Amino acid sequence: MAEPQQDDPAAPTDDTELGARIRTLRVERGRSLRALAEELGISPSALSQIERGKMRPSVTRLIQIMSLLDAPLAAAFGNGTQAQGDGQQAGPEAADRHRTWSSTMGDEVVVTRSGDVATLMLGQGVRYRRLSPVPITGLEIYESTYPPGSSSTHDDEYLRHDGHELGSVQSGTLTVDIGFDRYELGPGDAITFPSTTPHRISNHTAVPAVAVWVNLR
Repeated sequence: MAEPQQDDPAAPTDDTELGARIRTLRVERGRSLRALAEELGISPSALSQIERGKMRPSVTRLIQIMSLLDAPLAAAFGNGTQAQGDGQQAGPEAADRHRTWSSTMGDEVVVTRSGDVATLMLGQGVRYRRLSPVPITGLEIYESTYPPGSSSTHDDEYLRHDGHELGSVQSGTLTVDIGFDRYELGPGDAITFPSTTPHRISNHTAVPAVAVWVNLR
């Protein structure tokens, strides 16, 4: 079951809203629940619970879902990047529209106030805040908060996807496993690595850890 929502000045996206966005993307891509679940290596029931907001995906699972649906992680946050509608639209036109979600950077000045920053609460209480006011082609910037004992995955699974990652720890300590190597990062420490290398992130300490992550694609 989904964990209770926590109070925060920038209210996290509701579990049901996140699930609905995932379902909308899947339907627009013409993908069946069973087929996507098979690619993810999970049961159709588990994916259905995510889409209905009954279970929060881990960081790893959400990125896997968005990658398989050929959508940027920003699409999971909504805030104007999500198409309006009931999720029943399908076909190449819808797919093309979503592929341009990360191309909304223009010449205008865009300011997002702290109370309006798009935020997701994911599995194990991990919080993701989108730091770019609008999606930018090939670039995604997030602040992640890992509570004590939390991880980017529920089952020690490693993640790999296209692109390159850069991370900088702001407070606390994060453990970053990349391939067969382990790195302990404290405040001010930074790391960069190809996202195609299997990796996972966790907090083995008794205090929360906050980091800024940049994904380049």
